Amino acid sequence: MKQYINPKARDWDALMERPTANYKDLKPLVEQVFLDVKSKGNQALTDYTLEFDKQKTTSFTVEYEAFERAEKHISSELKKAIQLAKKNIESFHRAQKTDIVSVETQSGVECWQEKRPIEKVGLYIPGGSAPLFSTILMLAIPAKIAGCKEIVLCTPPSKAGKVPDVILYTAYLCGVTQIFRVGGIQAIAAMTFGTETIPKVFKIFGPGNQFVTVAKQMATQHHVAIDMPAGPSELLVVADQSANPAYVASDLLSQAEHGADSQVILITTYYPILEKVSGEIKKQLPLLPRKEIAMQAIKNSKMIAFNSNEDAIAFINQYGPEHYIICVEEQDLYVGQVMNAGSVFIGNYTPESAGDYASGTNHTLPTNGYAKQYSGVNLDSFLKQMTFQKISKQGIQNLGPSIELMAEAEGLQAHKNAVTLRLNDLNQ
Repeated sequence: MKQYINPKARDWDALMERPTANYKDLKPLVEQVFLDVKSKGNQALTDYTLEFDKQKTTSFTVEYEAFERAEKHISSELKKAIQLAKKNIESFHRAQKTDIVSVETQSGVECWQEKRPIEKVGLYIPGGSAPLFSTILMLAIPAKIAGCKEIVLCTPPSKAGKVPDVILYTAYLCGVTQIFRVGGIQAIAAMTFGTETIPKVFKIFGPGNQFVTVAKQMATQHHVAIDMPAGPSELLVVADQSANPAYVASDLLSQAEHGADSQVILITTYYPILEKVSGEIKKQLPLLPRKEIAMQAIKNSKMIAFNSNEDAIAFINQYGPEHYIICVEEQDLYVGQVMNAGSVFIGNYTPESAGDYASGTNHTLPTNGYAKQYSGVNLDSFLKQMTFQKISKQGIQNLGPSIELMAEAEGLQAHKNAVTLRLNDLNQ
């Protein structure tokens, strides 16, 4: 990892660049896939699955029998681990339920807010070299708690042309209603438009590579909402002399192994930790099965030392990390001043892996600096907030004259008339 010592604020923007492709570079391909899926439906899915995934298939639906077979192939130990994670994630997301907010703004004018589920949601679960079954837990569980009627899941086929057993088991456990063996841009397009097999959904959730990220952004141009523009994974660790260098290195590598386009950052005000963590990375990296991927990500990554906590905190907030680990003596200072981060992990014994799997928080988080304006996925992500109002005769008599004056001032006579007619009837 490249090291930078007390960089000037004017150079921060360059240090914050992510190793992601430009939207304009990817847009033509994504646009073409969208056009083909919209016009050709399943045939386009077949063609692109062959082109991108090297799999020849005309059937994308995973039948119920496959869930039953998968359940038999999962070890009891892994089942227990998944069930524990499910329990914790359910507990945390159930706790996010809120009561109806109701207030009488003035006599005879009652206003309230209720939450209603999004009826049809699509979940994208990345596959490839690391099928992320944990993402099903993070998306299907809150969707189920929210009350979504249709929970559609798309995931790429494996090299054998199948969906991994652990993905099928987890999907069934979490209440997914339909699962389809299709990935990448074509999966997002299918959930955007609908095909002969795959239903159109109202909102798409889930992480993915740069192509999936651009595809999700394109889906928003076709009246489909998305959770956030979640691209390649990233982690920022702030550490000082109180941090364990071996732990810090393991956390950095845990994100680096996600993909070659992942990025990890170490921030410190304690200069000696740079070499200590570098030494630990050199020790741990060769032992990883995915070391080639992690090595590529490490090339995109940086270690940055600052002279003051103020500069370190300012840089971190400007970077807006997806995952943010705080391992410093002045813990309260850093925690208290977090403004932009997807999820925060505090102390030497809180690895980022805990949030990825089983602590209960959601791991579907904003990347690429979007933590400045987006939240991570939560229960409200699957709900719509609807407002209601009910006005009595007395209420419209009290409020009506103000509405008339405001409508007239804006030149909207029909708005005024809607009130005047009622007032005239009541005053007779």
